[in-house]
Amino acid sequence: MLRDDINNAVKEAMKAKDERKLSTLRMVNSTIKNADIDARGNGKPPLSDADLLGVLQKMIKQRQEAVELYDKGGRAELAAQEREEIAVISAYLPKQMADDEVNKAIADAITETGAAGMKDMGKVIAVLRAKYAGQMDFGKASGLVKAALSG
Repeated sequence: MLRDDINNAVKEAMKAKDERKLSTLRMVNSTIKNADIDARGNGKPPLSDADLLGVLQKMIKQRQEAVELYDKGGRAELAAQEREEIAVISAYLPKQMADDEVNKAIADAITETGAAGMKDMGKVIAVLRAKYAGQMDFGKASGLVKAALSG
């Protein structure tokens, strides 16, 4: 379904002659195809929508890192280009959870798994990934889970 949305957006961008959006969406399609090929090589089926959300989040993270580097290097035009790409890619992610929602989801996952210490962190993160793929930053969530389990 997400693939269809992206392919339809490519067609719309072509008709509207929106070069930035078109090139970004083509790059997204290329990344998705590469991830599918990689999965097939490992004997897995094509990526599901939840897996695609992870791919999109990774693309956004890469662009955010590039923005930081371009800003430090005084390359404002390249940083602006990366920000535009982030905006296009972000449109295909579900709404991100607020901090209080993330904390509640972590507390619920800890209760659900019966996690008692750091050795159970993987179980909690697995539950969060299954339920909230694309809705939270798992880098931040990981630190929050760690704090909740150690304190």
